[in-house]
Amino acid sequence: MIQNAVKSPYAAVKPIHPLQNRWTGGLWKERFDTCKTVTIPHIRQLFEDENGFHVVENFRIAAGQKEGHFKGTPFGDGDFYKWMEGAILTAVLSEDADMLAQIDAYIALIAEAQLEDGYISTKQIIGERQGNGVVRQGDINDFEVYNIGHLLTAACLHYKTTGKTNFMDVAQKAAQYRKHLYEEAARTKEVKTAVCPSHYMGLIEMYRTTGQEEYLRLAELSINLRDSVQNGLDDNQDRIPLRTHDKIVGHAVRSTYLYAGVADLYAETGEKTLYDMLHRVWASCIHKKIYITGGVGALYNGVSPYGNFWHDQKMHQAFGYEYQLPNITAYNETCAALGNVFWNYRMFLLEPRAVYFDWIERTLLNVALSAINLEGNKYFYENMLRRTKKLDYELCWPLHRTESISSFCCPPNLMRTIAESAQYAYTLSEDAIWTGLYGDCEAKITLENGADFVLAQRTAYPYDGKIRFTASQIKQDHPFTLRLRIPGWVKSGCIRYGEQNIPLTKKEAGTYVAIEIRSLQDFCVELMLDMPVRMTQAHPFVEECVGQVAVERGPLVYCMETPDVEASSLDQVLIDPAAEADVQMIEVEGRRIPALQMTARLHKPWTEELYQEYEEEEPEKVRIQMIPYFAWDNRGADGEMRIWTPVYHAGMEER
Repeated sequence: MIQNAVKSPYAAVKPIHPLQNRWTGGLWKERFDTCKTVTIPHIRQLFEDENGFHVVENFRIAAGQKEGHFKGTPFGDGDFYKWMEGAILTAVLSEDADMLAQIDAYIALIAEAQLEDGYISTKQIIGERQGNGVVRQGDINDFEVYNIGHLLTAACLHYKTTGKTNFMDVAQKAAQYRKHLYEEAARTKEVKTAVCPSHYMGLIEMYRTTGQEEYLRLAELSINLRDSVQNGLDDNQDRIPLRTHDKIVGHAVRSTYLYAGVADLYAETGEKTLYDMLHRVWASCIHKKIYITGGVGALYNGVSPYGNFWHDQKMHQAFGYEYQLPNITAYNETCAALGNVFWNYRMFLLEPRAVYFDWIERTLLNVALSAINLEGNKYFYENMLRRTKKLDYELCWPLHRTESISSFCCPPNLMRTIAESAQYAYTLSEDAIWTGLYGDCEAKITLENGADFVLAQRTAYPYDGKIRFTASQIKQDHPFTLRLRIPGWVKSGCIRYGEQNIPLTKKEAGTYVAIEIRSLQDFCVELMLDMPVRMTQAHPFVEECVGQVAVERGPLVYCMETPDVEASSLDQVLIDPAAEADVQMIEVEGRRIPALQMTARLHKPWTEELYQEYEEEEPEKVRIQMIPYFAWDNRGADGEMRIWTPVYHAGMEER
């Protein structure tokens, strides 16, 4: 197990090693196991299909092993590296010798395809060889640096978990090629936009893994070169100088990847202008442009609202105006949600505030897990908040998850994130453990003050709020601090440790509570978080949600689906805020999940008229069931779904 060669000087806490924690039960263990046994083989099959995505075949053609032409998306190489990243970790954790041998074979194939000067991108290698007009750095939308960024990240993980250098050798050659390219761009001032800049994170991960400072300098140079792009666009966040950014704009994946990479850079350099900019843009996103599920990038196609109004900048999967958060047409690409997780995680490493992990948790448990079916082989590209029976227009993407989508960047990105999710359970400082995601797990903990033991977490979270921490395999018993994240939704609960019984109120919500552990002998800490059902309303500027509520319990957002409500349409349902909700475990696709059952009201069906006269009525009572949003579209239903629901006011009957 190889640790990072570099400790980031401006980070307050550090990640645990990828092999240091494992899920042992509960929702996250189930999702990890499904990822390992279903999703990883499924995506590999798609990537190996010569008549389908053609991803592996492109590498074979580029390597000269086969004849043929490039087919598929220009970002297919990067998607394959993301798949490798998830496959590497699950194979090492499960000691899967066959998969590890296959990964070595894939690495050898990539190395054979790589050119002598370090360049590696199959579309351009094949194009230049065949003289078909496709050349390197010819089109910014060919995603060359995006592909290389994911190569660097996957190679670092492979080295840290296996100790082998074969993938790292490929990555170092690729980075050296970029080095010469960026140095030439800095000299000539001819700079092209970096589309979906995963390479910022990748280069800094190379620096942290190898300790070679040239990778840090290269990351800093590549980020600074953004300000030299001519005729930049909000679409790529390069219309104005990076350090002057104050709003989240443009393409959602490109923005979240950018700011995650800049946060990495700040952790190494401590440049305050970057720190200040990151906080301004983060506040713009979190306070005015994010969905209750954690989804970002609300618009299929939008216009930048901050540029010259005479020259509007049209863009895809865009952040729109503040509070512009539609439900039926919500775009919310899965990769954008994951990019927001990567960004918030890096912000947490800089300053461990509970709010960052609140958003990580909300995003992963809701929009991220909703992007894959419970069986693990069908995917959403976009993640709507409402599905209706009938639309007078066609949306860009299917209304149901499908096994194959034309832009397949999201499934392998989600796959690797689920595979690596246990790393989000803890971060460490010199003499403290900071909790992040809660879930049944066991972590090998070694603190700088000498404490060395296995920390076990036993819980049914997020379905239940009781979380128990114990220690075993104690090698070194030293005092330390266990810092417990109290989620922002908490209103009541307690912490028990020895003779201590610490009450939790709304005052502690969204903070960390420090428990001083004097000895690991007989160590047991219990965190009890009460989980009442909550009714949440949106800011009145979110026009589509005015007069409506979303139902939440703990970190989970709930939704209604047609099979759970006896009505001609979910549009008839009125949520009664005073109604008692019963939690019942039900089975969906062989998984036990907590449903909410309650009494609601049903008003008369709507007509087709655009505007209708308001009439007083006495809505009838009806029993409804709600399920966690992540579990929707798993029962073969072709009906409706909605999160936000109009409110029934008790005074209606008396008037």
